[in-house]
Amino acid sequence: MAQSFESAYGRWIVRAISVAVCLLAWQAASRFRVDLGIITFANVPGPTDVLFAAIAFAKSPKVFAHIATSLTRVFAGYAIAVVVGIGLGLAIGKSRRAADLLSPPLELLRPIPAVAWIPLAVLMFPSSELSMIFITFIGAVFPILLNTVHGVENVDPRLIASARSLGGTRQAILWEVILPGAAPSIVTGLAVGMGTSWFCLITAEMISGQFGIGYFTWESYTLQNYADIVLGMVLIGMLGMGSSYLLRRIGAALTPWHTPEELRR
Repeated sequence: MAQSFESAYGRWIVRAISVAVCLLAWQAASRFRVDLGIITFANVPGPTDVLFAAIAFAKSPKVFAHIATSLTRVFAGYAIAVVVGIGLGLAIGKSRRAADLLSPPLELLRPIPAVAWIPLAVLMFPSSELSMIFITFIGAVFPILLNTVHGVENVDPRLIASARSLGGTRQAILWEVILPGAAPSIVTGLAVGMGTSWFCLITAEMISGQFGIGYFTWESYTLQNYADIVLGMVLIGMLGMGSSYLLRRIGAALTPWHTPEELRR
């Protein structure tokens, strides 16, 4: 137990040192206006500038509106993507007929980048809010769908055959064999989908939003508030990382038969 604690503590120290080194390198490059020819830090704000911008942003009356709006949009679109992605993934993975009917149109739509959907989303939905939620849905649904299909297809057929020989119904086999077997892959898809949801949302907010972290970042660019641009990027990274980490922890708790013990703590 003590050795495990020391190992985890040592890993956190290494990670903290890694972040500190990156911040110091960034600060030095900004402070001395490093110019490498193909890349220059002459106009890039340093970490201290971003810190002051973060303090000012925290005191702004719009801080809650920006963060809450982005979170609402992401989780609304993501929740719909979870239901649709897992539902379609289970159907395609279990049934050859469903795969023949659903896979061709889905594979046609999957390579289309979320940015390309924005003009059509504006035309399809009566409000920009719904169109941005749709964009986050598009970003999340395909990673969830593909990982669900992969998980279902890789469930050991001997387990399914054994369950049938013991009198298991279709519903029982689904809940007690297929879903537990596919769960690790589904959890991976959920984590990836959350990251792509944030990516797609920020792009949508830059184009048609009035509130949100993406809108804040784009507005800072138009106003040439360079420190706020980096602050927006950092906020996006922190929110996306936090959301994905939360999903991984929940997934680890729900799949103890697959996740190492140290990751479930």
